[in-house]
Amino acid sequence: MPVGLDLRIIAGVTEALVQAAVYRRTVQVSLERVWENARDWEHLPWLHASSFSAIDFQEEGDWGWRARVTLQSEDAGNVIGIELLTDEPALRYVTRTVEGAGRGTEIWTVLEPKDDDITDIEVQFHLPASVGSQAPLLGQAYVVLYAQLWDEDEAMMLSRTAELASRGDRSHDPVSLDLGPSDELRKTLPRTVDFGGHRFRIVDLEGDLVVHSASCPHWLGPLDGCEVENGFIICPWHGYRFDARTGESANGHKLRLAAAPRLAVDPETGRVRLESASSKPGGGPEAFHAQARFP
Repeated sequence: MPVGLDLRIIAGVTEALVQAAVYRRTVQVSLERVWENARDWEHLPWLHASSFSAIDFQEEGDWGWRARVTLQSEDAGNVIGIELLTDEPALRYVTRTVEGAGRGTEIWTVLEPKDDDITDIEVQFHLPASVGSQAPLLGQAYVVLYAQLWDEDEAMMLSRTAELASRGDRSHDPVSLDLGPSDELRKTLPRTVDFGGHRFRIVDLEGDLVVHSASCPHWLGPLDGCEVENGFIICPWHGYRFDARTGESANGHKLRLAAAPRLAVDPETGRVRLESASSKPGGGPEAFHAQARFP
């Protein structure tokens, strides 16, 4: 166990524990991204929807966070209380079960940066000694679960890293982008396009062609694979919900989608194009901001 702050003493935990298993992997992301991910309680029931169905946040601070989490299980008592306590100087944190099934369990994660974008992870599973001979079996179940959780976490962290890097390399908005005849365009929907270094998606909403940003303004999560339900998009990382037509938040967050380019249709040729929101519509074709109804 690395030297540093003994979080078990601070938490007042005295029950004897046994180490049931250890899981190790290398993630291709920076230490900064890993710490960011550890402190992010909000993604649990969204990114890890196959493991968790809901979270009731309680409190957070420089020390970590605490919440009650509903597991994806039909068993009674599928709500557990967990707290995550950080020890950044020692490059480790512990997730403790303080309520419900598995109460007293401690999962220690030890971090070792190997390069700017490479971090070694070691996860140690410590279970109450009362589990007795079931410890190895339960430990292996934890290893399987954490392999899946880290697969999902690493995919999110890699995507976020790439999005953050690309934000510093945006080109100026192009004047326009030809999308072809409207009837042919509809056959390709939903369709994601790159416009001025940003990704936008074009969808059909009740006959209207609507353009919306393909990146969530919260953590830059991918919106191009989301279903549009009743006119709303839900980010798969944290469940942030937006109106696809207006880009406004639909669940109280003070965020909105990036402004979408205009859609324009040439009434003579029927061809559709995207136009920069900062440019003036060209003469002739009728232009629309973010959405348009075409025959």
